[in-house]
Amino acid sequence: MTLTSKPLSVILIVLMFGGIMFSSAMGWWATESTKEPVRFTEGEFAGMANPADIRGSYTFGDISNSFDVTPEVLAQAFGITSDDPATFALKDLETIYLDSEYEIGTASVRLFVAFYTGLPLDTTGEEIYLPQFAVHILQAKGNLTPDQSAYIDAHTAIIDRSTPAEGASANAEPNPENEAENEYMIKGKTTFGDLVSWGVPKETIESILGTSMPDPAMKVKDYALANGLDFETIKLALQAEVDKVTQ
Repeated sequence: MTLTSKPLSVILIVLMFGGIMFSSAMGWWATESTKEPVRFTEGEFAGMANPADIRGSYTFGDISNSFDVTPEVLAQAFGITSDDPATFALKDLETIYLDSEYEIGTASVRLFVAFYTGLPLDTTGEEIYLPQFAVHILQAKGNLTPDQSAYIDAHTAIIDRSTPAEGASANAEPNPENEAENEYMIKGKTTFGDLVSWGVPKETIESILGTSMPDPAMKVKDYALANGLDFETIKLALQAEVDKVTQ
């Protein structure tokens, strides 16, 4: 039997869409890539996400879904100010740091995530730089090996804080007068990571609190409330230390 063009077209359409429906039902068909890095398949970290597979298309939120690091910590580490840091895309880092003499991008995020979470990442022969904000957070967390500490010491990018690194509003004009007055003032949203990035030593913070360094992402005010402490008292003591290193 010879098929005419019309019946043949119908058969092809049925086969094509039928195949897609069958593939979808079997979980073989995907219209977009899943924002999940590959996982280690053997050894101590088997089953855990591999930071080496973090892609430029990922957002801070995507990373947080696979690794034990919040979008807020990532934003602090890379100097990003945004109302919703979870939506910030890694590929935008290269644009924000375009004028820097150091290359800050996806590789930098891979390095930070690996060192922050304690997951392995091969840096042999690699020259990967981190902003000083990220380095301070890693140092404050206190889980670096001697080799990791030496690596970030040699690969710290000093970024001019007067250059705004906004998420969606990276080109916003800063107000020099307000910046000079408020940049290093402890407020309700100030985190311990901010204090460290401003230059306050981890040991000094611990001395004031009388305990070990809290999570860098925790707000000073939230810490005080959670521990039944007077925020204003702690704020004054910490502000005095901030003023010592920023004036």
